[in-house]
Amino acid sequence: MKKFVILGGGYGGLTIALNMLEKDLPEDTILEMIDRSPFQGLKTEYYALASGTIAETHIRVAYPDDPRLLLTYGEVSSVDLEKKEILFEDREPVTYDWLVIGLGCVDSYHGITGAKEFSSSIQTLAQTRATYQRINNIAPYGQVSIIGGGLSGVEMAAELRESRADLNIRLIDRGPSLLSAFPSNLQQYVREWMTQHHIELRPNVSLCRLDGGDLYNGDEIIQTDATIWTAGIQPNPIVEALNVPKDRQGRILLNEHHQIPDHKNVYVVGDCASLPFSPSAQAAQAQGKQIAEVMQAIWKGDTPRLGEIKLRGTLGSLGKKAGFGIMGKRTLMTGKIARMLKSGVLWKSKRHFG
Repeated sequence: MKKFVILGGGYGGLTIALNMLEKDLPEDTILEMIDRSPFQGLKTEYYALASGTIAETHIRVAYPDDPRLLLTYGEVSSVDLEKKEILFEDREPVTYDWLVIGLGCVDSYHGITGAKEFSSSIQTLAQTRATYQRINNIAPYGQVSIIGGGLSGVEMAAELRESRADLNIRLIDRGPSLLSAFPSNLQQYVREWMTQHHIELRPNVSLCRLDGGDLYNGDEIIQTDATIWTAGIQPNPIVEALNVPKDRQGRILLNEHHQIPDHKNVYVVGDCASLPFSPSAQAAQAQGKQIAEVMQAIWKGDTPRLGEIKLRGTLGSLGKKAGFGIMGKRTLMTGKIARMLKSGVLWKSKRHFG
């Protein structure tokens, strides 16, 4: 029997599994998905779990219950592309004939001393649970500092304000404005929302060190009771260890079929893949659908033909009642409609509708 192994049950990996199960698998092929968790966590909503506005069950998605899909749980330690093996910390290796690497990302601390040791994360479910406990233990009128003014930082700050009206919340960014990748009028809308909800904005801060509750901005010391890190990501260390060509961000370079050029039986999906747009759940799902199409073509003896991936836009939330977004390349939206759209996307994700 041959094995098609999906390493990581996140947005990209799960999309591949679902699309493959919609078709007829070759009779001599086993489909196996490996993850550390027995369910998918909707990572785009981890900020709400960390803030305490939702329960964890709200963002759990069950893996498919299908006799054609073998689910394997474990902590992967490395991948051997030459031996075609996946190695684990606590079990025997798994071999493969085809492999999808969808291991996601970890925080990037940009070489800042003490950042990893003295900040909390929302990258994994385990880290998010710990961040929730850290925030929940802060006494009234305590100070929370969120590092990074991108989408994750903005959503984290807004949701935390809704959860804890008693806290002082500060959003720190090294740039001149939060949401630097978004249009200026949308940035202005979010800045005004933050000001109205008493969230302190600290732009142009270049942190050089974290030491307990002290954040060092050059000679200035910014004091805080808790620090939440949302200031950038990088590929999983397992991907970092692979000896294959990568881009400047450490993401794996791929051919037009999402394969590693020198290992065409290996695909990469999601945050670890070098794509012409920023990592996102939407991009991982679109890429995952195409990888499933490529494999179906290969199994049928056809030449894969893929179209260009076109993303529909980006949506962000400001608590449960307001939001913002860009649909297509130009259409901007703010307020309740944007928030309702994001809630609709979450509803579809939880039900495997994309």
